[in-house]
Amino acid sequence: MTVRTEKNGAVWTIVHSRFDEARNAMDPESADALVEAMKAFDRDADASVAVLWGEGGAFCAGWDLKYASTLADREKFDRDMVRGLAFPMGANDAPRGPLGPTRLELSKPVIAAVEGPAVAGGMELALWCDIRVMADSAYFGVYCRRWGIPLLDGGSVRLPRLVGQGRALEIILTGRKVPAEEALRIGMCEQVVATGKAREAAEEMAHEIARFPQAAVRADRRTVHETHGMALRDAMRCEWHNGVEAHSLEGASGAGRFAAGLGRSGDFSKI
Repeated sequence: MTVRTEKNGAVWTIVHSRFDEARNAMDPESADALVEAMKAFDRDADASVAVLWGEGGAFCAGWDLKYASTLADREKFDRDMVRGLAFPMGANDAPRGPLGPTRLELSKPVIAAVEGPAVAGGMELALWCDIRVMADSAYFGVYCRRWGIPLLDGGSVRLPRLVGQGRALEIILTGRKVPAEEALRIGMCEQVVATGKAREAAEEMAHEIARFPQAAVRADRRTVHETHGMALRDAMRCEWHNGVEAHSLEGASGAGRFAAGLGRSGDFSKI
């Protein structure tokens, strides 16, 4: 299998290992396996945070262009892409994207640990994650611009939400390389670490998040995702609904622990 899951308490690291073949480019088998791994993480009551990491020094070089080249046959394209991956009508679950889970809406956070290239669809896969930790030698880029392949995994939707429309268009239309330090500066990633340390840093962050009461963590995450682009009043109503539900599960007991003396003066060590 090209996808495996390594568990450490409430943190699951989902590893894509196809480096020797294609620098972790995504083929249909790997995409299916990655979707199933993410769904399993979301279903498991004991799992809180996932880290997505590409083994071998590359996060993901995008869609496997050897497979994509077979789609010149119109019948195969219609079967594999239009019917196989197009958004369904009605209340059916969204199918996977070419890069796997990029159309899933999980209830728990995922952190991308980015080493080396995260380009074309690989960039889109990283943008699907909630947080991106990059090695200082890692980079993004819409490298598929060279081959006439458009963004199909949410890149043209998610990138403007992170960096703004003008900057997103410049990155998308030129297809240029975006190094880690620039990505941090413009909001494409949230942390830059030494080469070879992205997984370690992402897992450390994941454990930090996982130790908190999770109903509130998930409620706040859900509100951030759900309220993007909403009118202020509608967004505040959504926040209230999500927050009250979480408070009923955990908030009162947490306030009681504070009243008993824990967590004073911003101390996060004993909660």
